[in-house]
Amino acid sequence: MNQMEFIAEEGKQFYKECSTLILPALSIGNVGQLAVDLLIASTKAERIGYFDDPNVVPCVGNDAYTPAPQGDLALPLEAYESPSSALTLIQQRSPIVKGMMIEFAKNLADFAVASGKKHIIILSSLDFGRWQTVDMSSGLQIYYLSNTKADGADDNCEKLGWKRMKEYDPNQKLWKYLNTLAEGNVSQDDISQFEDDLGEEDYYPSLPFAAMFSCFKAKGLKVTCLLCYCSEGDNIPDAFHLAEAACNLAGINPETFKGNEGGRWVIPFSWQSVYGPPPDMSLF
Repeated sequence: MNQMEFIAEEGKQFYKECSTLILPALSIGNVGQLAVDLLIASTKAERIGYFDDPNVVPCVGNDAYTPAPQGDLALPLEAYESPSSALTLIQQRSPIVKGMMIEFAKNLADFAVASGKKHIIILSSLDFGRWQTVDMSSGLQIYYLSNTKADGADDNCEKLGWKRMKEYDPNQKLWKYLNTLAEGNVSQDDISQFEDDLGEEDYYPSLPFAAMFSCFKAKGLKVTCLLCYCSEGDNIPDAFHLAEAACNLAGINPETFKGNEGGRWVIPFSWQSVYGPPPDMSLF
């Protein structure tokens, strides 16, 4: 069985008012994870528990948010809540076991239904090298994919100035196949056979966000993917951009955050070593 189990922190439980769930889908530059880090730190969200899922690669690390760690370990899949912002946030710190993305996405969707979530916001990134029509005239551009309409469009996202991901085609073979998988009509054994025959048009539906989108949608949940194009490197500016977009969609004003040195955002403590320690100057 590939069931996912939630283990709550002592004395903690989910708040019913936290009906919006924000989580990353792993991709190039880890932008979704960085954005969730930023949201957890800035909303002062508290960890309420963690998930044990056999589809997630095990890992362990130090506390990512506290300047003076108290011995709390960071685990691969954790749940945080910010009642003041009515948000539940899931942070994922390690990749999914190869070939198990659909099972993992189904487990997440089952959790979202069981915990009464109303809107799922998935944060992820796309390979800049795949961008067909580069337009940097208005700065970093947010793209979105929603299940509000069949073609992925959403009026609210359009009003916020974002562009629908035009590469989404619900009639394209891999998107259709994902929907079939999400609804449980294809066996896991059939997936590897399909993966060997991926073409250029299959890049987007082959990414983790697409599997998560399909599985949340199959459960009848409202789901919105927020995406940005990036390259590997310093993706912190992209993370700020994606986190702000998530706030706009969730109806949260970042101006209410009490950030470092009077700023809006609280920089996660773990970002101080995101690129490792400075070089040993005695070498030069």
